[in-house]
Amino acid sequence: MKALILVDIQYDFISGGALAVPEGENIIPTINQIQKHFDLVIATQDFHPVDHGSFAANHEGKNPGEIIDLNGLPQILWPIHCVQGSNGAEFVKELNMENVTKIFPKGTDKGIDSYSGFFDNGHKKATGLGDYLKEKAAKEVFVVGLATDYCVKFTALDAQDLGFKTYLIKDATRGVNLQPGDVDKAIKEMAGKGVNIIESKSQDYFN
Repeated sequence: MKALILVDIQYDFISGGALAVPEGENIIPTINQIQKHFDLVIATQDFHPVDHGSFAANHEGKNPGEIIDLNGLPQILWPIHCVQGSNGAEFVKELNMENVTKIFPKGTDKGIDSYSGFFDNGHKKATGLGDYLKEKAAKEVFVVGLATDYCVKFTALDAQDLGFKTYLIKDATRGVNLQPGDVDKAIKEMAGKGVNIIESKSQDYFN
């Protein structure tokens, strides 16, 4: 059983969004095209309360990009994004959601951020995605979406740690690159932990 995980393909992460990933919307046609190759398609959704601790605006005198301690964990501060009930938290309308069997919200606890689709950043609580994949007898997990150097990376690393054979479809992701080279470093880190780095044209993997 092969599962495709669509990570955070939401309005706030594409052009015009509060935390726009450069060229974020450009991956959508590729993702729509490859969905037919998978038995199971799942989506994750960044879904923050407005008072989330990762928002720079909720810390007086702090700016996006600064790092603070948030309940014992280092936390990069971000612009307000993907607030529950906002348009920015919605999935981009061009994304085909017809095949998606379940959506896993994350980042719902204001006291801790959640980059991975599987766990919060402290691995204190699980979203249920790992158990769901196991219930469905998924053996291989393919990760696409936004952003390569944050939510995609941590989702892929957790999938690998949970024992799934994990693939990153590189051309179906885009990164933030908060620091130059962050995307390349993220891909090297994933590869170093055993994640298979492939391209969407590598049809052999999907069949």
